[in-house]
Formats: sequence, structure tokens, C-alpha cells
Amino acid sequence: MSPHPAAEARDFLARHPEIENVDLLISDLNGVLRGKRVARENLEKAYTQGINLPASVYALDILGNTIEETGLGLASGDADRVCRPLPGTLMPTPWRRQGRQAQLLMAMEEPDGTGFFAEPRRVLARQLARLAERGLTPVVAVEMEFYLVDRERDAGGSIQPPCSPVTGERASQSQLYSVGELDEYADFLGEVQGAAEVQGLPLDTMLKECAPGQFEITLKHGPDVLAACDAAVLLKRLIKGVAQNHGFEATFMAKPYGLEAGNGTHVHISLLDASGENVFADAEGDVLGSMTLKQAIAGLLALMPASMALFAPNLNSFRRFQPGLYVPMAPTWGFDNRSVAIRIPSGPNAARRLEHRVAGADANPYLLLAALLAGIEHGLSGELAPPPAITGNAYDQVAPSLTNSWRQSLELLEASEPLCEALGDDFLTVFLANRRAERDLAMQHVSRLETDWYLRHV
Repeated sequence: MSPHPAAEARDFLARHPEIENVDLLISDLNGVLRGKRVARENLEKAYTQGINLPASVYALDILGNTIEETGLGLASGDADRVCRPLPGTLMPTPWRRQGRQAQLLMAMEEPDGTGFFAEPRRVLARQLARLAERGLTPVVAVEMEFYLVDRERDAGGSIQPPCSPVTGERASQSQLYSVGELDEYADFLGEVQGAAEVQGLPLDTMLKECAPGQFEITLKHGPDVLAACDAAVLLKRLIKGVAQNHGFEATFMAKPYGLEAGNGTHVHISLLDASGENVFADAEGDVLGSMTLKQAIAGLLALMPASMALFAPNLNSFRRFQPGLYVPMAPTWGFDNRSVAIRIPSGPNAARRLEHRVAGADANPYLLLAALLAGIEHGLSGELAPPPAITGNAYDQVAPSLTNSWRQSLELLEASEPLCEALGDDFLTVFLANRRAERDLAMQHVSRLETDWYLRHV
């Protein structure tokens, strides 16, 4: 007999009598968490009956405005859909209100009980099903970079790096991999780690990245891709919340500073067959991997230009693609090479995997993984072959070809038959309308740089 749908809620509340309310969360197209807050006595009802949210949650732009061109707003009566809990995602949020608050991820349903067509998590589940038909299970690990910034702006109103909690000095140096920097921010990082342990988020490593105030946190690899993306979404919320407690702001914006490195999301992927063997490992130990790995890489390279709208989803995203800052500028691959778009890390043959290095930290994790798995399936189904692997500096050997135009990225995605088939025409209709409307709004704004450069001189 299956457990009562509210059993998880009852057990959680019994173990956490301190909890006063629970945030019921949905991740929108931008990866922004939206939803409702309920009192603890209403949590069981959320499990037995669900909660109602308008389908137009998936029509919202980054400002929270409904994009009517998606067809999910007034054209459909702005109708509600039922959202139901995702088992295993009910957890405390120890950094908020002295631990008296909790959170729970929800999934939106169609009236017939199937997943809502515009929900990014469902789009990812669709790619997992396609690989499952081949008897393959992806194993993934997600790395996310972020900046801590001072809550006070500089004299010009711009963001600035934080001051060290230990020395009081404002960060101004790269200090890549500096353990001393980790020590200076140990209280913040320690609270992040502690909160992640409470929530069951599988943190692996923390490191100081290559710009002032920039860090990277890696999640452990695992065979549950949906859970990995859930963890990535929730980790962002955790880091932002803990940063506030320590007087900082945390940002996953792709390019907070024009002259410093951007924030990326790197994804490590391997594939297991039905017997649990890694099909990317070559029987002879070739460091470039098996034929299956090469086909997967070829598919990812082939769809990379059309996937840019998912890897770089907003105006700021494309500012990250600048030479000399370890950001891939073309579809390239190689072994243990950080200048390429798809890197095969060194390590034991049994652990052979690929690392995708293109996406920004602002990418929606569900849509990012959906695009990557669609690329892998495309390579496997077509038995594609990649170009020769790059050795040495890829920037010196291959001219930039990945688009740095938001508009062109949307056009490339719309024209891609493999991605339209994989992600679904109905989903892409909503996604493209949403992104185009946000771009149109952004183009109406004139930056200070433009007035400084052109006001008096043209």
C-alpha cells in the first residue's frame, strides 16, 4: 500500500515543531523561484489537494511581468493550474527567521494530471525519457560560479567587491584557488555548508575563483538529473540567503563586472548503461573516450550554436563571451583543456566524462540540462563524428563563431529542427515569446555609457 500523500508533511512537521510556515516554490523560465507561503497547519492540504497558481507563472519575464505573447495570460483567461509537491524536496531553510521557515518544490499539472507543457522541469524529464529508451542513464555534476558583492554601491552607483570580514580590506585581487581567501570568508562558507547539510544538498567542493569576491561551489555527481537540477536551483536560493545574513549580496549574474571574469555553470556528464557501466569509457583506455562519447560530443557541438539562447538567456549573458577569460567562443573539444567548449577531464578511465563549459550561471538548470541531453541524444541517434580534438590554446586556433547576439540566438533556436523536436514546439513557442518580449523591453532602455559616449560627440 502506498503511503498517504501527506505522510511526508506529517513526519516533517513532527520532526520540526519550530517550523511556522512553508514556502511552496515553482521555478519559472528564468529559474526564478515563485510561489506561495503557507502556515504550517496548511502544509498537509498542499499535499492532499495541491495549490493553485496561474499558468502565466511561466509567462513571466525577469521583472515578473506577464508576457501576453506567450498565450498564457489573458488570452487563456489567466487560468489556474494545480501544483503538487515534489517528494523529497520538503526541507528547512535554516538561514531564514532563525530556522522557523521551510520550503517545498512544486510541479504544475495540466487538467488531466500530466505535467504542464511549459514547465522547464518537465522539458528535462522528456529528454531523460528519450535516453531511457536507449537504456542509458546520465550521471551529472553541476558547478556554479557566483560573486559576493558589497551591499553598498560605490560613488558612481555601481556594484563593488566586498570587504574582507577579517581584514576589512576591499577585495581587489584575483587570488584564484587561494585558501587564505577561503579562510577570510570562512563564516559565510561555513554557514552555506551547514545549511546545505540540513537541506540534504550534496555539496562537494568550494573554491576561490579568478576575480575579486568570486567563488565556485560544486555539487556531487549523481544519476538523478532532476534531483541535481533541483539542488542547483535550491543552492542558489541558499547562497543568496546566507550572503544576506553576512552583509553581502550574492549574484549569479553572468557578467557583473565588465573587465572581470563572468559567472559560468559547468556541467559534467557521463552515461551509464543498463548494467551500470560507463559507456563513455573506452575499452582500450583512450583518454578521448569511447565512440559513444565522441558521438555525444559531436551532437553537443552540432547543436551548440542553436542552444545559445538556453545557455545565455538574457541581455547580460552575452557580455560574458569575451576573449581571454576562459569562456568558450566556438564549438570545440579536447582532453584536459580549459580553452575548449567541451573538455574531457583527466582521471581514471572508468570515470570518463565530458565537461560542458559554455553556459552562464544565469542559465535555468533544467533547460540547460535539457539542451545538453538533447545534444547527446542527437549525436547518438545520428552516429555523428566530432572534428579533431584541440590541443593547445583553442582561442589561437579556432575563430569565434558562437553568436554574441541575443536576437540571433533566438532565431537559431527557432530554426533548429532537432531542438524543436526534443524540447517541444509548444514549449518553444512560450520560451521564444517570453525572451523576445524581454529583449524588446531591454532595447528601450539607454545606458549611461551610451549617453557618455554619444550625447555630445555625434
